Amino acid sequence: MEPIFAILVGALFTVAIYLFLSKHIIRILMGAAILGNAVNLLIFTAGRVTREVPPIISGDANTLTEAAANPLPQALILTAIVISFSFFAFLLVLGYRAFQELGTDNSDEMRLAEPVGEPAPPTGY
Repeated sequence: MEPIFAILVGALFTVAIYLFLSKHIIRILMGAAILGNAVNLLIFTAGRVTREVPPIISGDANTLTEAAANPLPQALILTAIVISFSFFAFLLVLGYRAFQELGTDNSDEMRLAEPVGEPAPPTGY
């Protein structure tokens, strides 16, 4: 099962990087969302995909008596999902506001800091 997840993680990273290289803001935002999912799946796969018993220690034992599932990757992924969702929501609002102000989602046309017809700034002092 891990080789399938490893191939899927590689495919998701590839798609995310391809979308990041686009000129349109909405594609860049989708690349950020896919990258977050790829990282979550990578953490999940690195924590071993096994069907084990829950990590509960019985009342008369001091340690686990048999192999148990690792709860740490699941906790990390749950936290990462919340953080990536809030980050994506912020980027979505930021992109929408930029579209409202500039009238375009093409990053080449968003050149307020470097207007096309203006002379270049001084290069030396």
